[in-house]
Parts: sequence; C-alpha cells; structure tokens
Amino acid sequence: MKVSASSDWRDGIPFESPVLVADVLPGDATRCSVCGGDSALRPRTELWAIKHRHPRHHDGYVRFYCLEHRPAVQRIEAAPTRERPAARSARRPAAARSVPLAEKPRALCPDCFVEIPATGVCGMCGRTVA
Repeated sequence: MKVSASSDWRDGIPFESPVLVADVLPGDATRCSVCGGDSALRPRTELWAIKHRHPRHHDGYVRFYCLEHRPAVQRIEAAPTRERPAARSARRPAAARSVPLAEKPRALCPDCFVEIPATGVCGMCGRTVA
C-alpha cells in the first residue's frame, strides 16, 4: 500500500514567510497560537499564518500569530556561487582492485545434505564428517 500526501490550503503557503490568514483561509475569527485558548478571538485580517519546517513531516506545519507574537523571519540570502576553473587537472588512474579469492567449497553431510560446522559433527544426525 502506498501512502501519499493530500493537497490542501497549506500547500500554497511558502515556508517561513508571514501571510495574512484572511488571504489563505477565509472564515470566522480565531485565536493566536501563542496567546492560547483563553485569549479573545481576533479577526483573520489581524492574524499572520507562518508555515514552519518540521523534521519528520515534509509539508511542515502552520501556526497563526497576532502582530505582537509574530516571530521575526530571517531571510536566507543565496550563497555566492564559485566559478569553476576553466581547465581541470588530469585525472588519476583508478586504484588497482584486488581479485577476490575463490571460496572453498563447504563440507556437506552425506546423509542430511546440510552444511557441517567447523567441529566436523553434523548438527542434524550427529555423524562425524572428516
């Protein structure tokens, strides 16, 4: 059985970018996730939705924040790209590989046809095989 993720309104929110809740999910007034369940309801035009990354869930999770509790979002600048040198150095030859040794055939019990351990005694029938 293959489990696949479903698509919903959270897919349209970019990671770590504040978006007005009214723009992504219209509806009734709701609460800030930091203020808690005892706080007053706020209109969705006053709340910010931020999609955070999650270590085990690739879609992340979304929290609603009021203006007072909205976390500071750090902008990640693109890393400067290094230019590769025009000419590459000559490649080294690959290291010589060792040839695997041929395996020694295993001793089998002539009665049971099972492999004999190093003791030389068959574990099934007890016959000693030299």
